[in-house]
Amino acid sequence: MDVDDDDPNRALTLDGNAVAGRLLELFGADMTANDAECAHCGGTHMMGEMIAFTHAPGMVLRCPSCGEIMLRVVETPRGVYLDVRGSALIHMAPGSRRA
Repeated sequence: MDVDDDDPNRALTLDGNAVAGRLLELFGADMTANDAECAHCGGTHMMGEMIAFTHAPGMVLRCPSCGEIMLRVVETPRGVYLDVRGSALIHMAPGSRRA
């Protein structure tokens, strides 16, 4: 039996491609092929490879290497809160930004 079969959160996870539209709205670019470095483990992954949780008051992207939170987004009537403390850097490649 696979360990993931016992994890009730497994059914709630998606990959970062599932939130591509929201990332486009926030960053003004298609972020799924852009890299982000995890501040915890140093792993570098395309944002589309991150583990996405969307069944919460906001959106959470976790590092696929260590599972730490790299990006959080919460929308409230007062605005959008973006927390990227878990990312050492987010690289936006030339040509990924909208004109």
